Amino acid sequence: MREFFISSWRSGLRGHSFQAVFLLGVLLIAGAYLAALFSPRQPETVALDVGLSGMHFALTLMALLWIQELIGKEIERRTTILYLAYPIPRAHYVLGRFAGIAVLLFIASLVLGLLLWLEVFASGEIYAQAHRGALGAPYWATVFGIWLNAVVVAAFAVCIATLSTVPALPLVLGAAFAIAGQSLGAVVDYFSQGAYGRQDLIAHYGPAINLARWLLPDLSRLDWRVWSMYNVPLPSGTITLSCLMAVSYIVLMISIATLSFNRREFD
Repeated sequence: MREFFISSWRSGLRGHSFQAVFLLGVLLIAGAYLAALFSPRQPETVALDVGLSGMHFALTLMALLWIQELIGKEIERRTTILYLAYPIPRAHYVLGRFAGIAVLLFIASLVLGLLLWLEVFASGEIYAQAHRGALGAPYWATVFGIWLNAVVVAAFAVCIATLSTVPALPLVLGAAFAIAGQSLGAVVDYFSQGAYGRQDLIAHYGPAINLARWLLPDLSRLDWRVWSMYNVPLPSGTITLSCLMAVSYIVLMISIATLSFNRREFD
């Protein structure tokens, strides 16, 4: 497993797609400073909001591209047959690749988080707003939540990659999964509050939404930016329960991926 972990690092860092997406992430965070210039009253809050959104997008895209390149394309090119020729368990391949990508995402989140942290301080020089954000532990907890979100998406994409025979499917379904998981909480709240009296919507889409609640994780629970943006403490147990949800889903997806990869036939 160690060999697959190290090769994931080397291939991931050398990949042109990673370099392009990382540059995109840096540009999105740089755009946060420009957005702060258009806010005469709350530049720090605007910079944080825009920057965290850009970081979330960049890390999710990195995770999907890494899964496609390091697992999906290797299966398509039959490169995995060479690995499987060695007397090692197949699970080592899946676990090593996933662990390498998770650590790469962690390093990327730290670098992008540090850049945004510096930019928010710089934006504070524009105008000293009355209610400043929390750039200590709340900020880094928010960055951790964004990283954990990306790891959940990566685990789902790994599962799809081990099941699919189409290389692009992990990227496409992974993106759909990320969007659906991020939107699930708002949709559930909308229907639980009566959908503004639209009983036809509840009757038509209600069963599907209830099913989705059991199949998809609510990734919006990993978005803790309110804590850092407005220095508003989160309800007790929110972070613990959200992390437990994410870790449970990661374990489930990687377990399915390992089982499917063990049973897969490579011609």
